[in-house]
Order: sequence, then C-alpha cells, then structure tokens
Amino acid sequence: MPGNKSQPAQDQPPWENGWAPDTSRAPGTRRLWLAGGIAVATVIACVTAIALSEGASDDTSAAASPAAEGSAVPGLISFATPSGTAPPKGKSGLSTARGTSETPRRHDATTSAPAPDPSKSAPHGASSPTGAAQPPATTTIWRSIRAVNYPDRYWHVSDGQVKLDPVRGSESREDSTFKQVKGLADSSCQSFATHDGTYLRHRNFVLRAERHDGSALFAQDATFCPRGSSYGSDATMLESVNYPGYFLRHKNFVVRLERYEHSSLYLADSSFRLVNGPA
Repeated sequence: MPGNKSQPAQDQPPWENGWAPDTSRAPGTRRLWLAGGIAVATVIACVTAIALSEGASDDTSAAASPAAEGSAVPGLISFATPSGTAPPKGKSGLSTARGTSETPRRHDATTSAPAPDPSKSAPHGASSPTGAAQPPATTTIWRSIRAVNYPDRYWHVSDGQVKLDPVRGSESREDSTFKQVKGLADSSCQSFATHDGTYLRHRNFVLRAERHDGSALFAQDATFCPRGSSYGSDATMLESVNYPGYFLRHKNFVVRLERYEHSSLYLADSSFRLVNGPA
C-alpha cells in the first residue's frame, strides 16, 4: 500500500532495503502544531486567571465596605476604635499658658474696645438705665511718687514725658499728682492716670502720659506690678506687666523702663515711695 512505502523494514537498516523519506509533507509539522496548541492553551489559562483575580478583588472590596462604614461583618468580632486624638485633661505640654513670662508684645498689636475715661465717674447714687441704683463710688486715691535717693523730686509730667523734678507752684503740683487705679491689664497691679484723663505708659522704654487708644497693648504698657524694695516696707519697685524683669527707674532725671540690674545704683533709682502729695 502507498502508506507503507515510506516506512522502512523493522529488521533492516533503511539504506539496505531502498527506503527513502516521504517528501510530500513539510518536516516538523507535528511539532509546530503541538507548540501552537501549547501557546494557545497558555494564553487562555492566563486570561482566565486574570479574570478570576479581578472578580475576587471586587468581592473583597464589596465585603469590606460595610465594615469601613461601621457595619459589623458576620463571623468577625468588632472592637470600638479608641479616640486617641483628644488631648489629655489638665495642664498640657502642647500649649503654654500666657502669663508674666510671655514674650514682650510689639507696638503693632491690634486694638480692642476703649477703656473708660478715668477722669469721668458716675455721680454718687446715680441710677442705671434700668432704674437700679448703682453701688457707691469708691474713694479716689491720688498719689505722688517720690524718689528714694532724691526725696525732694517727684514724678512730673513735662512735655508728655515723666521726669523727676522738684515741685514748683500749683501747676507743677497738679502735674506731679496721679490717680492710682487698678491695672488696666491686671487688676492685681496698678495704673496711674493724670488729672486730664491720660495714663502713664511706657513707649520706647520711656514713661509718657498718653490718652488710652483702646488697644490691649496700651493697657499692658500702662500696668505696673508693685514689688518689694530693699529701702523699707514703705518703698516699692514697679515692674512692667508685659516686660517681666523690667522696672521703672529714673536715669538723668527721666523715668524709664530698664532691665533689672543687681547694683546699688539701680536699686536706688528704681525704688519709689507713693505719698499723698508733694510737700
């Protein structure tokens, strides 16, 4: 049969029985078909695996979304999320309380509501708009401030500045007398007002008489806290409320605000006596 002519005898070598290879088909056809079939199967397997993987991830996201929104997933034990963002109660190291140790404020601070004019006070027994009687007005305290080491000289307003001058005449006596009130920035401290309604405040470290502009900075500049003096219980040192460690002292007979110095001259220049009025 023609199909047997291309096959050699099993018991003889092909060169002895005259067998010749079949040249009617291309060599390696079976191997090519086999390789192609394997490649197609591999591609199909990869596509199937990718499709299954994407489907599984979608199912996982759908199952996880209720848990993210707070819904319990069946078969799992859920725990409440601790609220660790709230700061601890009490004094916190994350913030610093403002006090006398804060950085001195600049002279460009924002303004607030103006303070009442110290020279204007409600008459005794006056009634409020609602008809209720006002409490009796407190006694006004007027003080003159005398230097410890220059007992014949007092604080005296001259050309807007506060200087240490001797008293000369009634006009000089009035400019050397001040109304002692509660501190504008700290009621435990003191502020000093003049007869015409201005306040003594430090500006550029020089004590001046200026009208209240309503700012928080002005209130701090015009507030001084009394401190003990080495010149006796009747003497006092006046420390700035917004410049801790700075005290009022006279230098060249001008009252200034300067940093504390541990020297006998500074202690004498920064010690004053608050008296009823210049003699």
